[in-house]
Amino acid sequence: MNYLYLVKRTAIAMISVVIVASVVFGVTTLLPGSAANIVLGTEATEETVQQVNEDLGLDRPLTVQYVDFVGGIFIGDFGESLISGQPVSEMIWNRLIRTLQLSTVAMVISIITAIPLGIIAAAKRNTITDHLVTSGSYIGLSIPSFVSATLLLLFLTSPPLDLFPRGGYVPLKEGVIPWFHHLLLPALAMNTVILAYVLRQTRSSMVDTLESDYIRTARLKGVAERNVLFKHGLRNGLLPTVTVLALNFGWMMGSVVIIEEIFAFPGMGEFIVRGIENRDLPVIQAGILVPTIAFILANFIADIVYTLLDPRISLGEQ
Repeated sequence: MNYLYLVKRTAIAMISVVIVASVVFGVTTLLPGSAANIVLGTEATEETVQQVNEDLGLDRPLTVQYVDFVGGIFIGDFGESLISGQPVSEMIWNRLIRTLQLSTVAMVISIITAIPLGIIAAAKRNTITDHLVTSGSYIGLSIPSFVSATLLLLFLTSPPLDLFPRGGYVPLKEGVIPWFHHLLLPALAMNTVILAYVLRQTRSSMVDTLESDYIRTARLKGVAERNVLFKHGLRNGLLPTVTVLALNFGWMMGSVVIIEEIFAFPGMGEFIVRGIENRDLPVIQAGILVPTIAFILANFIADIVYTLLDPRISLGEQ
């Protein structure tokens, strides 16, 4: 692996986090009212507001507050909740783990279904199989995730089928089967649009790859079609798909709110909604930053995977 490439991508990821943190800090600082007014409510007086501002450190210069805020992000310190007084990092941890589990299950489902279907559609281009797979992807793209979630909840969690629980979460330590049983339905609901995107991207990139000169050369040399497809075509054809997977993983982390609300799933979505309802600024800030950091991290991992699939890739060549 090119270590200079790795260092540069790490620096870009860290700069991206700082930029996002700066925007979040600036926006929340400019909001009307103050954290002290939120804490005290109707009982706020000039003296009590001043005392709460001192307790929360809001009487310090903005530059000092900004440095503490951004620096805290890199050590996992998002401050304390204005409502409960608990450290936000402790409040968010278990919910983040649950949302990551849900997103990972949804991503695995996409990988094991969409990529093989995209490869099959590309290998059998302009056949009935290709048309069926492509038409199915169009249907998936046209159904919003909240609609698919509602339909799955309606038909699969009630008689006569009654195959899945209506919602909630079971920890992994209580058993893999009940844990997976509670995750599968919301993961499928999240997957409707994502699976279609990944499938279409895989098909498109594989079609382009299979029309390349080196693929034609391999076929002229008499290489078996299976080897042409999986040994020569797949590695290059999957590069754009890796990008789509990384972007969609970040999208799942940020758009999971609706799915978690529908399935009463105690993850990041519920955490963000409760923070907004209570006007708990540190919770809202963490709720914005954590999915954003997950998005940046997913793209960073995608960059590393690029170098594994194609070692020629480096920043100097891009």
